[in-house]
Amino acid sequence: MVKLIGVSVLAGALSAGLVIPFAGFAGSSTATVAGSVKDLPVELTTAPLATRSRILAADGSLVATLYEQNRVPVTLDKVSPIMQKAIVAIEDDRFYEHGALDAKGTLRALVRNQSEGSVQQGGSSITQQFVKLTLVEKAKTQAQREQATAVTYERKLAELRYAIAVEEEYSKDQILEKYLNLVNFGDGTYGIQAAAQHYFHVAAKDLNLAQSAMLAGLVKNPTGYDPTNNLKRSRERRDVVLRRMAELNVITAQQAAAAIKTPIDLSKMHKVKNGCANSPYPFFCEYAVSKLLQNPALGKTRDEREHFLKTGGLTIRTSIDPRIQAAAQASIAQHTKRSDSAIAAITIVQPGTGLVKAMVQSRPYGAGRNQTAYNYNVEKSYAGGYGGFQNGSTMKAFTIAAALSKGLPMSYKINSPKQIDLSGKKFTTCKGTTEDPDYTPQNSTKSGYLSMVEAARASTNTYFLQLSQRTGLCAPATIAAKLGMYNAQTLGPLDQVVSFTLGVGYTTPLMLSNAYATFAARGKFCAPLIVTSVVNKAGRPIKTPGITCRQALQPGVADGVNRVLSAVMEPGGTGGKLNFGNWDLAGKTGTIQENKAVWFAGYAPNLAGAAVVADATLPYTNLMYGHTLDGEDISDPTGSGTAGPLWKTAMQNALQGMPLLRFTAPSDRLVNGTPEQQKAQAALDKKYEEAKKAKEDKNKPKPPKPPTKPPVTPPTPPVKPPVMPPPPTKPAVHR
Repeated sequence: MVKLIGVSVLAGALSAGLVIPFAGFAGSSTATVAGSVKDLPVELTTAPLATRSRILAADGSLVATLYEQNRVPVTLDKVSPIMQKAIVAIEDDRFYEHGALDAKGTLRALVRNQSEGSVQQGGSSITQQFVKLTLVEKAKTQAQREQATAVTYERKLAELRYAIAVEEEYSKDQILEKYLNLVNFGDGTYGIQAAAQHYFHVAAKDLNLAQSAMLAGLVKNPTGYDPTNNLKRSRERRDVVLRRMAELNVITAQQAAAAIKTPIDLSKMHKVKNGCANSPYPFFCEYAVSKLLQNPALGKTRDEREHFLKTGGLTIRTSIDPRIQAAAQASIAQHTKRSDSAIAAITIVQPGTGLVKAMVQSRPYGAGRNQTAYNYNVEKSYAGGYGGFQNGSTMKAFTIAAALSKGLPMSYKINSPKQIDLSGKKFTTCKGTTEDPDYTPQNSTKSGYLSMVEAARASTNTYFLQLSQRTGLCAPATIAAKLGMYNAQTLGPLDQVVSFTLGVGYTTPLMLSNAYATFAARGKFCAPLIVTSVVNKAGRPIKTPGITCRQALQPGVADGVNRVLSAVMEPGGTGGKLNFGNWDLAGKTGTIQENKAVWFAGYAPNLAGAAVVADATLPYTNLMYGHTLDGEDISDPTGSGTAGPLWKTAMQNALQGMPLLRFTAPSDRLVNGTPEQQKAQAALDKKYEEAKKAKEDKNKPKPPKPPTKPPVTPPTPPVKPPVMPPPPTKPAVHR
């Protein structure tokens, strides 16, 4: 009687027919109950359902799925009717008949709980379960989660009041839809659509009776009845659901018997892999996520952005082109082995857009042997960014651009001996001057009185050092910065040092390929673009940086750079063996001091790419000593011979099927200079030739003096032979 009185008090206070199951309620006074009821909330604020997000390639193929809960919400009309009936039959068979609570079920639970002294049986309706799950879903901290599931009458009262509010706001079908999308179906799946896809690889609308009964049975204990944990228990629980459906005449006894005989078939089970580690392009994926986490449109803080990224049901489109990515990956497979001590990396970018089309490397993603979590293609702006390598003579391209910008033509010649002494020589910078007290660089290739084109073809160090002395270091450093070059380790500007043109700081294949893409695009620089669009689950776009371009170089200057670097690809050039097809190609080799890294960066009008081979283990050592590539010792590491083949194979395959475009020819002024420059150059040429001839004459060996004639000796008269007596007529007789 005491229990029934308690129930009646709450029934009057909350709603007709509403009853409370909790242990110890009979000991509470009417005043206590009434006070509690007065303070109960009147409506339930639901949080957006945590929904998995997808990262897609440029062609719409899947790059990765990100989630905290693997969920894909669907409307009730996208759930098979038999699934709806199965969940109602086993969880709340009077769902469509009672209000917020099922009085029969609650009284049954009340008796059980009072006899046990604690809450042993919930007796909760689907609406109550939905409320509890919603409160747990809204909890942001562990304390809030514990409060949402606490075994107290205060929590239960609040839950019941919320249930009444939900019933007043939504129809039964709406509540069932929300419940089916919210509930945990085991093995990391939430919501009926994800569960159907996960266990049976079908949509929720296509679930059959046996499948529906199994999923309905999971709700009571998602871990204990998970078929991937215990197939026998899962089947027993499924059969309980089927028998209950037959008892309620939801299905016939024959249908139940047939379904019970059906084994649980998980042969088409499709587990949605979570995170970039499971992506076909894990390094690219992680870099894309790092860029997303910098976008304030996804949240105020990094933690908020990460949470939204994994729960917001976003569709994220990226720049990666699977065909070009495959071409670059095939090059890695052809020229390297994962067990190599040296690493190789390639990035390919589209000129005029900045879209990053491919990003590959020789060491695969992972924590095992010959694996790495470092992305060797990108800067050190996030945990996985390696931070680049010194890039050697690829920096000469910016000195060329600076010289052309200052009006020096491609025909500009400098006497470039094998070695020069620049010790103490002043080079102007953006802030003053700099010098190196002890610097005597030399060439490893052609020396002599060379033009800009000839020096680029041979990568003559002493020419470009002197050229950068004439332009000053501020001009090439400024151009490099405009083209996206910076220190990939510190993220600061490149140092303006005497050897700037021979390599400075740390740069990346992404950075270098995109800078060279600016030349291909006739001076239009576009910031590297990884994420092209973000759309929320309602189909509305979320603000994200798009293609961002500006004219960083005069088009004519870029045309001149293209012509100079095209000479590198001609026969006799350092990249001459890397030419292919009928494409217009330009490029530059790069080898740093002591061969610790070698590069080749090159481009066609359609695509630009940079490849590096390097020692990625501190302290860096010479690639010639103890390092392997493609399983073989590296005997002569060079930009053209070691990194070049990687670049060539990747670009040759990537350009297949693309239109054949041509570089714009540079103006005659850039090629030969103004008439005044041509006249001055002719005078310098003449002076050089005269000096060269004078030096040759000075060093020419003197001819030897002709030998003097020996004195004439008169001939000696011939000597007459003696007259011999005639031989005897008879031989002498010896005795």
